[in-house]
Amino acid sequence: MLRKISRLFKIKTRGEAFLIIYALALGATTRGAAYLDQYPGWGGWALFLACTGAVFLAGAKMLDCLKYERAAQEAVQDAGQDAGQDAAQAG
Repeated sequence: MLRKISRLFKIKTRGEAFLIIYALALGATTRGAAYLDQYPGWGGWALFLACTGAVFLAGAKMLDCLKYERAAQEAVQDAGQDAGQDAAQAG
C-alpha cells in the first residue's frame, strides 16, 4: 500500500517535470515580486533573479535525472535480454 502511495510522488515523465517546473516558476516569481516590494532597487532585483535562477537549476536537474534514469532502465533491460540470449545459446 505504501508503495502505491509513494509512486504518486515520483516524477516519471518529462511532462510531469515540466508541470512541476511551471509551478516552481510561479512561486518563484511571486516571491521575487515580494522581494521587489520589500527591497526596492538593486537588492530586490538581485533576490528576484536568485529566485528565478534557482528554478532554472532545479528544472535542469529534474530533466537530467529523468534522462539518466531512463538510460539506466534501458541498460538493465538490455543486460537482461543479453543474459537470456547467452543462456539460450549455451543450452
